Amino acid sequence: MLLSLLKSASVLCLCLIFAAVALADEDTVLVKVDVQLAPGKEGSFVLEVHPSWAPLGAERFLNLVDGNGINGTPAPDISGETFWKGLRFFRVVPNFVSQFGIASKHEVSAIWREAKMKDDPVIESNKRGTIVFATSGADSRTTQMFLNFQDNANLDGMGFAPFGRVVKGLEETVDEIYSAYGERPDQSRIQDEGNRYLKKDFPNLSYIKQVQRIDSLGDEEKEKEEL
Repeated sequence: MLLSLLKSASVLCLCLIFAAVALADEDTVLVKVDVQLAPGKEGSFVLEVHPSWAPLGAERFLNLVDGNGINGTPAPDISGETFWKGLRFFRVVPNFVSQFGIASKHEVSAIWREAKMKDDPVIESNKRGTIVFATSGADSRTTQMFLNFQDNANLDGMGFAPFGRVVKGLEETVDEIYSAYGERPDQSRIQDEGNRYLKKDFPNLSYIKQVQRIDSLGDEEKEKEEL
């Protein structure tokens, strides 16, 4: 009798553990990012977005992916493909970060520049492959974000809250983002002139071609087979 009760208790504990793990992971979202790394060289990476890590940051990112505006309602004139297509990785510092997120058109970036978010608490560390919204101070996040090339735990105490991580394509694509320009592109000019400035003065920058949700990593493999 006692042995039977112990076995039942063990099974119950295992069920509770698995349920807790499932609940913790059920809110994750996979997003595929297609990148033009260089002329004739393309790549892609997949992000696993964790709203539980940084709810406000994850919401903003997914709104941008889904074509929604600041209040979460459809706004294709400033979000979705309008925002992502041609988006340059304008600040790429080897062994540190790759920064992007200023829209290619001034009329779009000007709107998002004023759409500041409240800060999320830092729950997950700035590990290699995490994606994070940039910040210039308290409650100042908009659409600029970066990917960590390495573990940058020093950023944790500065308020940089990761909201996701690269689960595929880190070495093959993220590490290959063009870095020779370093920090030379002027962010103010990008805001004012968009890609017109970047294409003229920094023509080799890697850029985003497309961003979309996927249901599983297997979906990406199916896309390759169809092509």
